[in-house]
Amino acid sequence: METLYVIKIGGNIVDNPALLQECLVAFAQLKGQAILVHGGGKLATEMGNKMGVAQTMIEGRRVTDKATLNIVTMVYAGSINKNIVAQLQSLGVQAMGLSGADGNLIQAHKRVHESIDYGFVGEVESINTTLIQALLKSQMRLVIAPITHDGQGQLLNTNADTIAQSLSLIHISEPTRLRRI
Repeated sequence: METLYVIKIGGNIVDNPALLQECLVAFAQLKGQAILVHGGGKLATEMGNKMGVAQTMIEGRRVTDKATLNIVTMVYAGSINKNIVAQLQSLGVQAMGLSGADGNLIQAHKRVHESIDYGFVGEVESINTTLIQALLKSQMRLVIAPITHDGQGQLLNTNADTIAQSLSLIHISEPTRLRRI
């Protein structure tokens, strides 16, 4: 079985061009199949402030109302994801940028908390391992943005650490869907 690397980079790396480049060079040099999951860094907060949408963080999670969901979708699945993919391409890596909504990659449900309404924040429910395996077998490196969906047409902002942890449980030889309870 080929080694599968699941690497997660957060805001401190995404926000620092030199550090991001260093991490992408190291990612490009990995031998085996690899998935890069990224967070959003300060860009979503900056964009929200420019658009007059206040950003609130509780317990490391961004409270995500409808306006914030639009912002994080643009920033994470758009600007940041495509920038990382382009940088990997410049390093000779066949990279494909995806969000959890693409190809039914990651389904989630709305996060439920006893006393906090996080809005449109997701918790991973299932991962389409068949799609991931097919892309990885084609020698593609995956770059995954932390936007998921609930299977009913609703996008959700899902913690990148949680996504990386869920992806790390995939066994490449098993073409089944991971169910996380």
